[in-house]
Amino acid sequence: MTPEHAAEESGPVRLLLADDHPVVRAGLRAVLSAEPDFTIVGEAPTAERAVELAAAGGIDVVLMDLQFGPGGAHGAEATARITARPG
Repeated sequence: MTPEHAAEESGPVRLLLADDHPVVRAGLRAVLSAEPDFTIVGEAPTAERAVELAAAGGIDVVLMDLQFGPGGAHGAEATARITARPG
């Protein structure tokens, strides 16, 4: 089976956008929503919220900001927490 056929059978890639800047999330949403192989299934304004949403399931890929605003967790820490979960 070719990669193209595998993508067709499994459906679009389900994306979570995680960034503390609403304009960045809106820009990513605008660009990626135009692609038939992607579906935006959630948005997170904080690293903590990204971890919560990822834990709920139904997400294939998290596009994570590595440096959230002052006082927020770092995206690298949140990514480590997400990838450490069994599944």
